[in-house]
Amino acid sequence: MGFSVNVPDFGDFAAPRNVATAAAAAEQAVWDGLFVWDHVLHRQFQGRPFGDPWMLLTAAALATSRIRLGTMLTPVPRYRPQQLARQVATLDHLSGGRVIFAAGLGGPVEDEYRSFGDEAEPRLLAERLDEGLELLRHLWSGEQVNHRGRHYEDRDVTLLPAPVQRPCPPVWIGGFWPRRPPMRRAARWDGAVPLFETARHGHVPDLAEVRDLVGYVRKHRTAGAGCPSSSCSAVPRPRTRPRPRPRT
Repeated sequence: MGFSVNVPDFGDFAAPRNVATAAAAAEQAVWDGLFVWDHVLHRQFQGRPFGDPWMLLTAAALATSRIRLGTMLTPVPRYRPQQLARQVATLDHLSGGRVIFAAGLGGPVEDEYRSFGDEAEPRLLAERLDEGLELLRHLWSGEQVNHRGRHYEDRDVTLLPAPVQRPCPPVWIGGFWPRRPPMRRAARWDGAVPLFETARHGHVPDLAEVRDLVGYVRKHRTAGAGCPSSSCSAVPRPRTRPRPRPRT
């Protein structure tokens, strides 16, 4: 079992130097990873500074050498796939192959999408998420991509360099449990990042719910799907609890 630090991309953590300091401290304290939220607008925290999560993770990568790094989580429908593919691949090279890509719809939907004139209908966003993930997988291959879908189109494009991790960085899918569709999506990829309706931030979910979630993801696991760079796993949202520091 691993443990990670999970920080917002606003407030004090909007500053790259602060995130770099936190990442270095987490690595020294023998944590396993650091994840940064990916919000462009969250009206509940309006008035606070926000940082770009990929720039924050760049600072974290330069300050560390071991811990895994990623967003928690990236709203794929809010991005252009080619832009996202470049950012993730670049960070994977900079970090020496330490990126975990956690994806979902994001939210609050009204803040993150409709505030900027984008569509915010959940079914449409789910379609863009699924198509976007498949397109990312192909763009990360380093091979020529031709794609014409309902929401995206690529014509004879090859994005290099491909990520260090092959065939691509582990892809984890987030969503609220016990909502089933996000966890079925997670079963098609490398892992699940569940948030529990009964255990919001700062609260530990009931063990029975975690077991139900793990059983559900395993039941719907599809062989050969996603990027099989890591085994499928259902993992709780990272908690602020450190591993014991080894005695010297």
